[in-house]
Amino acid sequence: MIDAYLWYTGNPRKILVMFEETGLDYEVHVVNIRTGEQFAPDFLEISPNNKVPVIVDRDGPGGKPVSVFESGAILEYLGDKTGQLLPRDGAARYKVIEWLHLVAANLGPALGQAHYFVNEFPEGNAHAAARFRDETARVFRVLDRQLGDMDWIATPDYSIADISAYGRVRGWKAAGVDIDETPRLKDWLRRIEGRPAVKRAHAVTEEMRAKHDTPMSDEAHSILYGERQMARR
Repeated sequence: MIDAYLWYTGNPRKILVMFEETGLDYEVHVVNIRTGEQFAPDFLEISPNNKVPVIVDRDGPGGKPVSVFESGAILEYLGDKTGQLLPRDGAARYKVIEWLHLVAANLGPALGQAHYFVNEFPEGNAHAAARFRDETARVFRVLDRQLGDMDWIATPDYSIADISAYGRVRGWKAAGVDIDETPRLKDWLRRIEGRPAVKRAHAVTEEMRAKHDTPMSDEAHSILYGERQMARR
């Protein structure tokens, strides 16, 4: 059994998709990042960067529990644990890993900042909004070009690179970009969203949202983006 500490945002969604694709047994523990649960001392022990997702595998290497934070690292860990969606060796493994890292290092930060400046704090931030919206669109074009005549991003086979990218690409509207400008990427997104495992993961995410969502208050803004987030711990 794997304990999964999640919220209903894009990076935790990736982990739910991986669980559903691989058939791993997991238990969801909701971490409400709008009320500051990510700053609890027990949570910081397993997530020193106070972010979700985090997993604790009760049956880790050597049969001992192990915790893993950062969505890319979790996907690699689960791919190695199950032998699924991540080649064990050879060139294909590194193709998957390089595109996994591109999402983590480029797409994730750009799209997250675009969402922030386009939606959360647009006043007086037009230049920043344009900067990160354009960077998101640029990475979309990189992915669109990479797809070429392939169905999946890294190799001919569906992999954790696709799962990682899915968690971010699906947020294209919030980033202010037009996915119609990258038609191969748009088709790829439709293929992923049609997968039964992705639909099951979406249902889990929506159940979390329905049961645990809280208003985006001034306090929540401080927790996510302001003094509470930036405070020394």
